[in-house]
Amino acid sequence: MTTVHDRGREAGGGDGRGHVLIAADKFKGSLTAVQVARRVTAGLRHVVPDLPVRALPVADGGDGTVDAAVAAGFERREVRVTGPLGNEVTAAYALREGTAVVEMAEASGLQRLPDGVFAPLTATTYGTGELIRAALDAGARDIVFGVGGSATTDGGAGMLAALGGRFLDAAGQPVAPGGGPLRDLESADLSGLDPRLKDTGIVLASDVDNPLTGPKGAPAVYGPQKGASPEDVAALDAALAQFARVLARSAGPQAQEYAQAPGAGAAGGIGYGALVGLGASFRPGIEVMLDVLGFAPALAGAQLVITGEGSLDEQTLHGKAPAGVAAAARAAGIEVIAVCGRLALSPTALGTAGIRRAYALTDIEPDVRRCVAEAGPLLERLAEGIARDCLS
Repeated sequence: MTTVHDRGREAGGGDGRGHVLIAADKFKGSLTAVQVARRVTAGLRHVVPDLPVRALPVADGGDGTVDAAVAAGFERREVRVTGPLGNEVTAAYALREGTAVVEMAEASGLQRLPDGVFAPLTATTYGTGELIRAALDAGARDIVFGVGGSATTDGGAGMLAALGGRFLDAAGQPVAPGGGPLRDLESADLSGLDPRLKDTGIVLASDVDNPLTGPKGAPAVYGPQKGASPEDVAALDAALAQFARVLARSAGPQAQEYAQAPGAGAAGGIGYGALVGLGASFRPGIEVMLDVLGFAPALAGAQLVITGEGSLDEQTLHGKAPAGVAAAARAAGIEVIAVCGRLALSPTALGTAGIRRAYALTDIEPDVRRCVAEAGPLLERLAEGIARDCLS
């Protein structure tokens, strides 16, 4: 059998071996992207001890984005901000040479809620605005704003309020936090937004291209996973529609148009707030993050790329990290193997995505609960199989 190693040798150069690039996302609930890279490296080297390996943990803008940036050499900065329930939490962003990576889930994500506690109508993104302000205070001139994993559906109103926006009811009082109270919004004033935002390049990095409202909008599609009942979904959809109408009066008709723009519905509509209030531009999260993390230089000279995430399924094909990694590697003519906890894609679908083969934890341990609990050791065993099949 001709292995990847053999093809590298045929290409010439030393012993012909390029490095293996591990560019995988987290296994949610089990392993961080950094831990995935470590376990895969260990498994590969059990079989090929002197194998050159380079780890580049990746993320698509959702939770884990700051960790991926730190692993790539950014400095981790921590700040106390307002959590989604109004309590104070410690959130982190990443900074390097004037570029900040801000992850909304750090301040306003589901991870900030106590187990079993949801607040679909009242959870706020105020802390995300505080996190952005901290990045500006630290000298950020460009911000990669990763959104996903949110506990909120407030259209980014809380974020904009933290940055100087004002949202008032008919009595001239600030509306309460959360998406639900936006039903009472009568006026909005964005003139007090932090002036530094005008001189800051902000990219909205997301794997979600939903609009703000409607059948495919933020409340309908993502509200239930944040604890929203059907009645809550209807209330939030109406409240966000009111938010867009009021912003159209104060910020101009483009605010109404932005409600239907790709990414507006990301992370409970915070994408909409970023587009309208922060002047952000939308790009698929994995594309942005591969640029920021330095994927192209890491790919140069690689003989094989190993990517992956917890579940390889239909969602993977629509802007998730493994699909983005595979597309970039395929464009460079480098083969891609995927690792995952659970595989729900056919070989044909994998091939179309540019993935030669996928290895799942459930291949060696059918009990899903054990896969979650013992993901690290199982992943090492999986990587040993990859080394035997493709590298030895």
